[in-house]
Amino acid sequence: MTSTMTRPPRTGRDGDPRRSDRDLRAGARSRQGGWGVIPTVVLIAGAIYCLIPVAWVFMAASKSKSELFTTFSFSPGSGLWDNVVALFTYQGGQYLLWCLNSLLYSGVASVLSVLVSAMAGFALAKYTFRGRTVIFFSFLVGILIPGIVLAVPQYLLMSGVGLAGTQWSVLLPSIVSPFGIYLCRVYAMSAVPQDTLEAARIDGAGEWRIFRMIVLPLMVPGMVTVFLLHFIGTWNNFLLPFIMLSDQDLYPLTVGLFTLLSKGSSTPALYSVAITGAAISIIPLVALVLSLQRYWRLDLISGGIKG
Repeated sequence: MTSTMTRPPRTGRDGDPRRSDRDLRAGARSRQGGWGVIPTVVLIAGAIYCLIPVAWVFMAASKSKSELFTTFSFSPGSGLWDNVVALFTYQGGQYLLWCLNSLLYSGVASVLSVLVSAMAGFALAKYTFRGRTVIFFSFLVGILIPGIVLAVPQYLLMSGVGLAGTQWSVLLPSIVSPFGIYLCRVYAMSAVPQDTLEAARIDGAGEWRIFRMIVLPLMVPGMVTVFLLHFIGTWNNFLLPFIMLSDQDLYPLTVGLFTLLSKGSSTPALYSVAITGAAISIIPLVALVLSLQRYWRLDLISGGIKG
């Protein structure tokens, strides 16, 4: 005959079992003392450090050319509308052309990069083939190489095939993203169940149909992250289009605004125009982040339900 012994539930000081957990949490907070505030302070300080330049750009964009260097840096000015009009009428609306070029380079390259990254990441995560580890570590090495090191070799390659100075010279090098492939591989390993893939194969589904109907919907949050990071990186990229392009009508915003600042040394009025252009170029990125964040929130909710 065996007997089982059960441990009595933990009770608080007044005999209430529910008080025990509260006492434990209160004791943990008391042991932390003031150390629990430090992460919050560090995050707030980091946010302020990152937002100060953005605040300066928007304040400087509201100042006229006479107020830009004579008033307090973070005080608003009275020339915002004049700066906006001067910006959009500069050389017949060339700023709008630069915006369209940036949207073309960033949008097309990001969509193609997401597709390539999703396919490569899924293959590296779920398929077993010879050389898979070598290929994966090659992508890791690609992450560690700075882009400035690859800019000149990429220019020589594009010049060799006759594409230097064209839009393709900016688009093609941006399609393959080692970091995007790495993120998609990590996400596919956790978000795509192997049992689901095997069940689809047993039902007669081909690999392309499995990828299109099963894998892509499961990888949407990870693909959105790759798209957003790649879009922002391409939108803010300066070195590659600066080396590849020579026609001002093909410039993205980064190179176009750089030319405005360069001309500002001889024409000081262009300083206000360039700063206003920089402030306006931030707005699409903010709108993109706000519109895509629901996919991350949906992923967190689904992850909590699964847990």
